[in-house]
Amino acid sequence: MRPSFFARLAALEAADTPFVIATVIDAGGSTPRVAGARMAIWADGFAGTVGGGAFELRVIETSRALLAGPGQVERLDVHLVRDLGMCCGGRMTVFMEKVEPRPPLRIYGAGHVGTALAGIAAAAGFAVTVIDARAEWADPARFADDVAVEDAEPEDHLRAHPPAPGEYVVVVTHDHPLDEALVRLMLPAIETAPRYLGLIGSRGKWARFVKRYRARGFDDAQIGRVRCPVGLDIGASTPAEIAVSIVAELVAQRRGGPKWGAPIADQLAARGQPASEA
Repeated sequence: MRPSFFARLAALEAADTPFVIATVIDAGGSTPRVAGARMAIWADGFAGTVGGGAFELRVIETSRALLAGPGQVERLDVHLVRDLGMCCGGRMTVFMEKVEPRPPLRIYGAGHVGTALAGIAAAAGFAVTVIDARAEWADPARFADDVAVEDAEPEDHLRAHPPAPGEYVVVVTHDHPLDEALVRLMLPAIETAPRYLGLIGSRGKWARFVKRYRARGFDDAQIGRVRCPVGLDIGASTPAEIAVSIVAELVAQRRGGPKWGAPIADQLAARGQPASEA
C-alpha cells in the first residue's frame, strides 16, 4: 500500500529532507487540476500532482531551484497555451513553500547565556544540543523539552563528534582556556565545517586568542571564520539580550543575510584595532 501524501511529508521531515509544497491557488478556463491541488517536491523525487505534463515539469523545476537557493517561497503564474504550448487553454497559479529541517545548533556551555540561548534558538527553529561537564548545569530540567542536554567534557565531546558542514556551533563556556581549546580544535576544518562558529568574549580576549592561534600556524582565513564577539552588536547586556543578539546572527547566516567571516585583519580594522596589535 502506497503511503498517503501527508505520510510522505512526515517521512521527509523525519529524515531531515528539505522539500517544497506546491499548491494550486487559482485556476481558470480548461485546466488539468483545480485550486487546492498540491504536490511535494524534493531533490530526487516528488509526490502528488498539480496536473502533469509541461506545467507540472515547470513546477518541479521551479521548486528545485527554490530548494537550491536562499528563498523560502515562490509564486508561478502560467498561461497553459501562451507559456507552455499546451492545448488545455486555461491559466494556473501555484504557490510554492520550502520546508526545511531544523538546522542543528551545538552550544558548549550551559551557564546563564547558554541556557537563554538554547531556549530562544529552539523557538527560532534550531535543533539545539547543549554540552557541559557540570552536572548541576547540564540538567535537562533547566531547559525546554525540545532542547537536548549532554553531561560531557566539551573537549572529549568535540573530538568524538566533529561538527558537520551544516551545523552551527556557539562556544559560551565558563572557562577561557576551555573556550580557546574548543575553537582551536575546530580551526583545522573551519573552511568546510561547521557552517557557523561563534565565541563569546571581549575584543581583548579574542585578540589574545588570535595571537595564540597564529603562533600555532593557523592563517587569517581560518581564524577569520570565527565570529567573536559573537552576536549582532545591539548593545546587549543581560544573558537574554546576548542570546537574542546571537540568535539574530544565526538567523542572518541561515537566511543568507549579513555575511560574516571576513579575514581577521578586516574584522580588526572594522573595530578600529590594527592587525599588528592582535
